[in-house]
Amino acid sequence: MALRLLGRGLPDERDVELWIDDDGVIRTEPVPGAQTLTDTGWILPGLVDAHCHVGIRYGGGHEDPDGLIAQAETERDCGVLLLRDAGSPVDTRHLDERADLPRIIRAGRHLARPKRYIRGLPIDVEDEAQLPDAVTEQALRGDGWVKLVGDWIDREVGDLRPLWSDAVLKEAVAAAHRVGARVTAHVFGEDALPGLIGAGIDCIEHGTGLTDETIEMMVEHGTALVPTLINIATFPEIADSATRFPVYAAHMRDLHARVGATIGAAHDAGIPIYAGTDAGGSIRHGRLADEVAALAAAGLGPTTALGAACWNARTWLGHPGLEAGAPADLVVYDRDPRYGPEVLARPDLVVLRGRVVTRRGRFA
Repeated sequence: MALRLLGRGLPDERDVELWIDDDGVIRTEPVPGAQTLTDTGWILPGLVDAHCHVGIRYGGGHEDPDGLIAQAETERDCGVLLLRDAGSPVDTRHLDERADLPRIIRAGRHLARPKRYIRGLPIDVEDEAQLPDAVTEQALRGDGWVKLVGDWIDREVGDLRPLWSDAVLKEAVAAAHRVGARVTAHVFGEDALPGLIGAGIDCIEHGTGLTDETIEMMVEHGTALVPTLINIATFPEIADSATRFPVYAAHMRDLHARVGATIGAAHDAGIPIYAGTDAGGSIRHGRLADEVAALAAAGLGPTTALGAACWNARTWLGHPGLEAGAPADLVVYDRDPRYGPEVLARPDLVVLRGRVVTRRGRFA
């Protein structure tokens, strides 16, 4: 059924009038016979979680098929219609057959050194010289992204340490770029950042160890940042559990204590920042609104923080918004979604591939 929607858009707050044709495609010219779905409210492109793990069970372990669907449904009902899955130990491609579930951009499996990441999640690269080939393999299996573990605790020294040499990182990033993929990396501390950024990596996940020097490097290289602030909020708990490694525990507490200033400085410098929750494992799915609120509080402000989880994130990931010819993936709110997480997390209407999949409030 063809649909018509009227409302207000962001970030410019201009009036929006859209039509959705029978094929689920957005049109900006009238479609004959279209039924008016709404004539008021805030109309936005579907939200984006740019760091999400569909396939990692909350509390740890691999998710089963029913759990995968439940995770995707949770995100969808919060208006999150595009997920960048930043590493998953299970194959989720069968979810693409479900027209009522969010679109997923996959990064394949995490790549790490043996005993230098969470057990059971990564592919362990025994010899770092094998990293470029491993990156190429994951690039060809994914959807244009590869995920490296850039640093992790080294139990022999009792603190965060890089996993890879600068030389092999340059080879690995170049290998991904040759096959048209982008590379991102998990990084908590300071020491791994210069090598990763200097290698031409496309994105940094977390980035709590950024300094004035590495922020400048990211600006120079055009490197993006996905801070995952609601995950960083768990650092004190991680530190409390690391009594055997007091230096590491103190380091994690320090990174947590200055994260607001760190992300604020990155934003002020002009680094492109996008919203990601790190859902899966220690973070429950469906919390993108909390991440947006945390970004706003870190200095991005309400509109820019929402853009980091919506229109700007979609452009960065190569997915259209509300323009003519785009798939009709959108959300509608009766209240301004910048008012807070309690509004953003509960869209009144969710439209995916041109079909209404969630209704609340006056649409119920």
